[in-house]
This record gives sequence, C-alpha cells and structure tokens, in this order.
Amino acid sequence: MARQLALVIDLDACVGCQACVVSCKQWNSSGSAGLPPDPGAWEASPHGTFFNRVQTWEAGRFPHTQTLHLPKSCLHCQDPPCVPVCPTGASTKRAEDGIVLIDADKCIGCKYCSWACPYGAREYDEARGVMTKCTLCVDRIHDTQLPAEDRQPACVKACPTGARLFGDVNDPGSEVSRAVAKRGGYALMPEWDTRPANRYLPRRGPAAAGEASQPEGEEGAE
Repeated sequence: MARQLALVIDLDACVGCQACVVSCKQWNSSGSAGLPPDPGAWEASPHGTFFNRVQTWEAGRFPHTQTLHLPKSCLHCQDPPCVPVCPTGASTKRAEDGIVLIDADKCIGCKYCSWACPYGAREYDEARGVMTKCTLCVDRIHDTQLPAEDRQPACVKACPTGARLFGDVNDPGSEVSRAVAKRGGYALMPEWDTRPANRYLPRRGPAAAGEASQPEGEEGAE
C-alpha cells in the first residue's frame, strides 16, 4: 500500500487545552516566537484562519455530565473530494506521503474546495485571497536539518497529554496503526466515502455521560 501520513487522536487523552491550536497557528503563520496575526485570535470565540480547531461541548444530564473535546483539521482523505473540483489544479494529493496540499500560486480563491469538503477543513485566507488548510507541517516532517524527534507536526509536539500520534496509517507495523487496531480507531463520517486518513481513538468510558449508570433507586426519579 502507498504511504499515508496522518494524525491519530486519542479522545480519552485530549483535555481541550488548545495547545495544538496555538502551536499550529504559531508555526504556520507567525514564526517560532510570534503571536497569531489574526485580529481577535485570543478572544473568547476566536476567529480568523485556523488549520486546527478543537470543538468542545457538554454531554449528558446533570449530575452525570462529561466535557467532550473533538480536535478537527484536514483529514488528508485517501479519496479527497476537494482535489477534483479545483479548476486550476491548485489542490493535489501527494503520491509519496498522501498529504493533501494547496499550491497558493495556482489558487484563485474560488472556494470550490471548501464547498466540496464535508468536514469544513478548508480555510479562506482573507489577506492573501487563497484557500489554506493543515499540511501536516510538511515543511517540518521532511526537514533533515531537524533532529528526528522534531520531525513531527507542531500540534503533535505541543500536545501535553500525548493525545496526538503521527505516522503512516497504511503501515500495519507503525505506532499509529497499532493504536488504531488496539483501540478500534475510526474515521469521521465514513458515509461520505472519502476514506479519511486521520483516525480517532474512542473514549474508553461511556460514549456520553447520559449513558452512565444511575445510582440504584434514581431511575425515573423527578
């Protein structure tokens, strides 16, 4: 099978700290020490161009509730619908590592790719007038000037809980493939037949807090 680099995200380990969001923004837009350039990036409801976002919500009914976090970025689909709709050929999927990229020199900002993506993973850069997205930090992972341990996406390096794994999901012997096999890792929205490369490791507790068992005698109580 062809090589397919991807992220595998452990939903049990993700605490919604946003370290992946900030590190991604920092690496991809403002250098190693700068702040995100978008106005309002640090507001309660941040806006601007973000390659990586973490959705957080509460599930269940009090007092049996849980806070759930779902990091989302480009899934580097093995059959990406964003690629064939691009009228200029700016969107491509690399044969050597499976990463889906956008050539900014060819992009005309028509947003066809964002309409085709069922995951909302494409972002329009207002300042440059082009589409952007997660690149799996392609400029880091293949940089032989970096130590081997640093050749990972910025979000993976920044995650304090080790919730993000990176590797070749088509290699059954890789760390990511072993984690997917052991934990029953799954892809988002498989019904779209895009075959997302990124996988999620499910929570090992109840899928939602509402499924948690209630103390004896409380069932049906007002």
